[in-house]
Amino acid sequence: MTARARTVWAAVVGIVAAAAALASTELLALLLAPASSPVLAVGALAIDLAPPWLKDLMIALFGINDKLVLLLIVGLLVAVLAVIAGLLERRRPPWGAVTVGVVGMVALVAVLTRAEATGLWAVPTAVGFVVGVLVLRLLTARLQVWAEAPAAPPVATTAAPVASASGRSQGPFAPGVTATAAPPARTSPASRTPADVGRRGFLGMLTATAVGAAVVGLGSRAIASATAMAQRARDAIVLPAAATPAAPLANGTALDVPGITPLVTPNADFYRIDTALQVPAIDASQWRLRVTGLVEQEIEIGWDELAAMPLQESYVTLMCVSNEVGGDLTGNALWLGHPIRDVLAMARPLPEADMVLSRSQDGWTASTPLDVLTDPDRDALLAIGMNGEPLPLEHGFPVRMVVPGLYGFVSATKWVVELKVTRFDADLAYWSTRGWSERGPVKTHSRIDVPRSFSSVGQGTVAVAGIAWAQHTGIERVEVRVDGGPWAPARLADAISIDTWRQWVYEWEATPGSHMLEVRATDTAGMTQRSQQVPVAPDGAEGYHGVVVQVA
Repeated sequence: MTARARTVWAAVVGIVAAAAALASTELLALLLAPASSPVLAVGALAIDLAPPWLKDLMIALFGINDKLVLLLIVGLLVAVLAVIAGLLERRRPPWGAVTVGVVGMVALVAVLTRAEATGLWAVPTAVGFVVGVLVLRLLTARLQVWAEAPAAPPVATTAAPVASASGRSQGPFAPGVTATAAPPARTSPASRTPADVGRRGFLGMLTATAVGAAVVGLGSRAIASATAMAQRARDAIVLPAAATPAAPLANGTALDVPGITPLVTPNADFYRIDTALQVPAIDASQWRLRVTGLVEQEIEIGWDELAAMPLQESYVTLMCVSNEVGGDLTGNALWLGHPIRDVLAMARPLPEADMVLSRSQDGWTASTPLDVLTDPDRDALLAIGMNGEPLPLEHGFPVRMVVPGLYGFVSATKWVVELKVTRFDADLAYWSTRGWSERGPVKTHSRIDVPRSFSSVGQGTVAVAGIAWAQHTGIERVEVRVDGGPWAPARLADAISIDTWRQWVYEWEATPGSHMLEVRATDTAGMTQRSQQVPVAPDGAEGYHGVVVQVA
C-alpha cells in the first residue's frame, strides 16, 4: 500500500469513528435524555460564546437560515477534527484517541452547561465518545495489518493437458491439434495473500461500522425528534374564543400595490430569530409558568388555567433588534392571549421592583421594564394563538410573550416558563451581558418594498410603496425623495392601531435614467427618523432606506 493510500484510509477511519460516536450519543439520548444531543449543545454553546459582532454578521448574511449555517459549520468542524484524529492515530498513536477524548470533553461541557441539563445528560456524550475511541483504535489496527502485510503472488492451478483423438496426451504444439486457450489461473482461498486478508478484514469492518452508524444515528435523530409529537399535540388544540376579539380589518388598512409587504404576515413567513438550535418541544398539558422574585406571593399557572382566563386579540408588529435598515426581520400578526399585567397583579409586585426577567424553556432570558408590562394601555400578552391558530412550535408554542413597542431581545420571550420580578441593577438578561442595551424601545423606521433596488421600471407613473412602523407610538406621515431632492408626502393606508406598521405608497413620475429613492417616517410624537446610519448594536439600527432604480 502506498503512503498516500494509507493517509486517505486513515482520514476515512477518523470520519467513520466520529460517525460511530455521534450515532451512539443519539441512540442513548433517545433512551435517556432526548434533548442532550452534543451537536446541538456545541452549537448552542457557540451561540452563547460568539461576540455580538459575529452574531450580527451571521444574521445579516444568512437571516433566518443562520442556525442551519451554524449546524453546517459545526458538522464541518467535526469532520476536520475527525480527519486529524484518524491521521494522528495512524502516525502517532494514541494521540488520535486523545484528540477524540478532548473533543468529547468539550462536547460534555457544552451539554452540561445547558440551562435544562441534568446529570443524566452526560451519559450519552460520555458513552458515545468512548465508542468513538474504540472504533478509531480497532479500525486503525486493521488498517495497519493491511498496510504491513506482504503481497506475495497467488499460487495458480495448472491447466490439464489436451488429449488427442487417440487418447494420448498432446503437448501444445502436437501436430494436427489446434491449440486452445487454457482457463485463467484462479486463486484458492487457501492461497490468498496476507494483504488480501487484511484488506478484506479492514474494509468489512469499516463498511459495517459506517452503515451501522448511519442507520442508528439518523434513525435515532428522527425518532428522538419530539417536535413531531409536539406538533401533533399542537394540532389537536382548539383555541378558546377571545373575550375581547379584534375588530375586523377595515378596507382602508391595506393597499393594493403589487409587491408590497402584506398587512398581516402569514405564520410561515414570519421571521424567526432566537438562540434555540432545536425548537423546544413542550407538551401544553405539562407547561407551567411561575411568577417569582420581588412579589408578595409567588404563583404558578398551567396552560389550561391560562386558556380559561379572559383572552383578547390584538394586532401587534414585532421586530428583531438585529433588523438592518431596510431589513425584513419584522412581522405583523394577530395574537391571542391574556394580558401579562393581570398575571403579574395576581402575584402583587413589590414597590422596589422595576424589571421582569422572563425565562424561556431553554434558559434564554429577556429583561422587560415592569412599567411596560403593567401599562393598562399596552396590549402586552401571554400569547397562545397566532393568526387564528395555536402558536407554531418555532414561534413559542405553547406560550410566548408579545409586547408592543419593544424589540424582541428585551420582550418577546418564546416558550416562556418564568417571570421573575426583579430590578435592573440586580439581574442581567442574556443579551445584556453581551453588550446590548437593557431597554429596547423600537425606533421609528420605514422601508421601500417596491420597486426593488437595482430593478428596472418604465417611464411614467410608478408606485413606490412599502411599510413604516413606530410601535406603540404610531406613524403620522411618510415622505419620499428622489435623487436627494425635496421630500414629498406619501399616501398612508389607515392604521390598524399604534402597535402595527402602516403601508404607504407614493406615485412617482419616473423619467429616464438611474435614480435614488429614499424614504423617511415621522411618528405621532413628532419624531422623524434620522438620516445618520447607525448599526444595530446596541439598541437598533437607524438611517434612511434607499433603493437605486433604472428607468428605461
